[in-house]
Amino acid sequence: MSELNSLPVQRSEPTPLERAAIVLLSMGEEPAAAVLRCLSRQELLEVTQVMSRISGIKVEAVKTSLQRFFDDYRDQSGVHGASRTYLKRSLDLALGANVADTVLDTIYGDAIRPKMARLQWASPKWLAERISHEHVRMQSVFLAFLPPELAGEVVLALPEHRREQVLLMMARIRDVDRELLIELDELVEQCLESLGLQSTSVAGARQVANILHRLPANRTRLLEHLRTQDAEALDEIERNMYDFLILSRQSEAVLIRVLDEVPMEEWAIALKGAEPSLRQAFLHAMPRRQAQSFEETMRRLGPVPRSRVEQARQDIMKRVRALRDAGEIELQIFAEAVVE
Repeated sequence: MSELNSLPVQRSEPTPLERAAIVLLSMGEEPAAAVLRCLSRQELLEVTQVMSRISGIKVEAVKTSLQRFFDDYRDQSGVHGASRTYLKRSLDLALGANVADTVLDTIYGDAIRPKMARLQWASPKWLAERISHEHVRMQSVFLAFLPPELAGEVVLALPEHRREQVLLMMARIRDVDRELLIELDELVEQCLESLGLQSTSVAGARQVANILHRLPANRTRLLEHLRTQDAEALDEIERNMYDFLILSRQSEAVLIRVLDEVPMEEWAIALKGAEPSLRQAFLHAMPRRQAQSFEETMRRLGPVPRSRVEQARQDIMKRVRALRDAGEIELQIFAEAVVE
């Protein structure tokens, strides 16, 4: 409290978010941590950002914030929530055991969502690994309770052959029986206990590819040395080096050969949102009528989902690498200075 009193003065009336931050700062670390665990990811970020930069709060503003907190508490906390045991006994008497179990499953199914929301701090890949050994129904229920954006990223991190099974099973979920809900709760607890042990993803191969792009010389020799040491790692580096944008630095002869390899419809998709230099390079390599037809095809397509564009680009680069491996084209991987 003395710290708040010593800060420079700004304004007399804190915002609601600042009032929340003042209360949390005033209650001490452990009680504040218990409150923060109950917040959503967005709420936690907002209030902790304010807590980190709050300044200029008068003692009077602190007193007002705390007083309003306790006023709200008295207004809203006259009756405490019933425990599950209390509800179980009451509902058994009122409805019978079978109906009571159904009602409790609904209530406590909703209660698990705040616990699941804490998993939004985990990486999708880590969560996918954590549920990879579970049966499909458990995976589907787990994903059904996650926030939608995170659930989508976890699905993408699952093995490709499993994604359709999981999504189909999830679409069929209407309710979750008590036994499965207990299993889910145990799985979530295991994930939360291990949350601090998750690894951090580092795109090492992409970083190496970016470094090689910037090396002034001896790149070919370095790549050959890497190949002798670890061919698999080099393959991953090369996949990152063969970015779609490298097509913009190829000769006209290479572009013409690549154009012949891929249908125009696929090019129209792949070049959506591409760098102007890349689009111009391809248009310049096409005969005039073909270029006009190509631009008309792109206009006719309209907006295209980003995932579809990325897939088209990956498919094209596979064919480009195949042409290179077959010796039909010679690719310029790195942007190099030229002289005349």
